[in-house]
Amino acid sequence: MAQQYTRTAIGLHWIIALLIFAAFGLGWVMTDIPGFTMMKLKYYSWHKWLGVTVFALAFVRVFWRLTHPAPAMIATIPRGQQLIASGVHWLLYFLIFAVPLSGYFYSLAAGFPIVYLGIIPIPSLIDRNLEIADTLKTIHVVLDYTMAGLVGLHVLGALKHHIIDRDATLARMLPFLKR
Repeated sequence: MAQQYTRTAIGLHWIIALLIFAAFGLGWVMTDIPGFTMMKLKYYSWHKWLGVTVFALAFVRVFWRLTHPAPAMIATIPRGQQLIASGVHWLLYFLIFAVPLSGYFYSLAAGFPIVYLGIIPIPSLIDRNLEIADTLKTIHVVLDYTMAGLVGLHVLGALKHHIIDRDATLARMLPFLKR
């Protein structure tokens, strides 16, 4: 039987995944709203709050991972696939920090401070700077779509293991699947 992830690791995985999915969807919707409306402003705030939450949970997740190593991959998985999976995981870890940070810096450079949940002002590490705002926006979008692509690859890999290889890889993160 394959070794399971801890309940905390599973919980953090799925909570962060859902928050990222929500932030991505909201980002897509909000950028398509023409002009400057109250609804657009509300969506931008929610998007930023999701980003701050993901960023904070990323620290919790990394701390948990460092103190509770991931179980070894299933021995029957070929070495090349193990390397790809490991690379995708590390890139996703990087991106759960980089995407919110790039959004944070873009927001500040564009002149929009972040007030978490409308209550807690997030310190501004840079001043408004419209000269770099467009570059930071591009970085944020590129990192975001890179994350979306890697998440898609991650999901496809998990489904391949479950449907084609019929191993316990996916069941380790979804224990109700039992293999």
